Amino acid sequence: MTMRKHNFVFEELMAIEILMPALSPTMTEGNLAKWLKKEGDTVKPGDVIAEIETDKAIMEVEAVDKGIIGKILVADKSEGVKVNQLIAVLLESGEDHSAIEKILKKNGSSDQNKIASAEPTKQEQNTKPEPSSIHTPNSTNQARVFASPLAKRIAQLENIDLSTLSGTGPHGRIIKADVLNAEPTPQPVFKATCSTFGRNSQEFSLTPLSQMRKIIAKRLVESKQTIPHFYLTIDCNIDKLLSLREEMNNKSVKVDGTPRYKISVNDIMIKAVANALRDTPQVNASYTDEEIKFYNNVDVSIAVAIDEGLITPIIKNADQKSLSMISNEMKELAKRAKANQLRPEEFQGGGFSITNLGMFGIKNFNAIVNPPQSAILAIGAGEERAAVINGEIKVVNMVSVTLSCDHRIVDGALGAEFLNKFKNFIECPGLMLV
Repeated sequence: MTMRKHNFVFEELMAIEILMPALSPTMTEGNLAKWLKKEGDTVKPGDVIAEIETDKAIMEVEAVDKGIIGKILVADKSEGVKVNQLIAVLLESGEDHSAIEKILKKNGSSDQNKIASAEPTKQEQNTKPEPSSIHTPNSTNQARVFASPLAKRIAQLENIDLSTLSGTGPHGRIIKADVLNAEPTPQPVFKATCSTFGRNSQEFSLTPLSQMRKIIAKRLVESKQTIPHFYLTIDCNIDKLLSLREEMNNKSVKVDGTPRYKISVNDIMIKAVANALRDTPQVNASYTDEEIKFYNNVDVSIAVAIDEGLITPIIKNADQKSLSMISNEMKELAKRAKANQLRPEEFQGGGFSITNLGMFGIKNFNAIVNPPQSAILAIGAGEERAAVINGEIKVVNMVSVTLSCDHRIVDGALGAEFLNKFKNFIECPGLMLV
């Protein structure tokens, strides 16, 4: 029987075992977000039967065989389900429930951990906090609320009862925008006396970690503990870049009143990084204990903030693409990233990363290398500064960028060479058009 990428793994026994799939090369466990089929339903190849939450996205999973859902062993919203764990049984034509018993007996005798109960034991109920119960400071409603971690934190800070909101995120999930648009719950008025203070009786609240946040934490700790970081900062004059961007956007041909493209400063930064990588290919590499892997293609990962954390969609062959192509592709990737609709190949891989906090007014910062890549460029805010040019003090637009390097691959001289090539493209952006 043939396996297809992103589909359940099937093994032919008396009935068909449905196992937890590995939806990415690094995935060891995931959350079973939702079953789209129930026991007794007939499925055929291509039917979407479940949604799996990985560290980066919620992905639909298709059936690859025909049959009847005989038994579901892992319930909706189950967390930490191991890859290749038995989660359901599919009956083929002519089979009855005795086939299910044989499957359960086989798994029960070989590995008790493969069969997960949909209901927690009484001991678990007494010792484990309910992961989907949201406790806001003034809320007495303990019902399940499906909300992103960021939305929960904002709700707690703004005193908003999540149970009163309707989510506009994927599958009705409450996201940051829903909370920001809500009215705060009225607070009791405290009179400032010697004995009365507005102290909340609940000292803190707990928010369960999402699968994405767990993976981010694990990878960042691994990066800082195992990769010898060092940092190089350079200032770039962006006067010509801003002039070129304005001219290109003004000349963009409109279709039905909409420009064909709208170039951003970040788009130009991506192109400059790609060209600098093309000219210093030693930076476009990964370290292993036995060898250094040099990438033959220039694929640039760009950090995008979403409710659950960060995701890094990739502009592939960025050195070969025009600014308008990069601009349109980046807008589409960012849109689908925020909707958890990226395919694994669109955010896994890449030889170099960019993170930009300039839109938040951050002047400069040091980013953490995204393993197994060798470097990441942190871009700060553009600002007017006084500079001495040909003996005269002039006001120019400047931006500071910091390159975080894996010293096992990128030495100081190589990092400086990369930054100087990047600076040349930024300060003379016409070079990127030839």
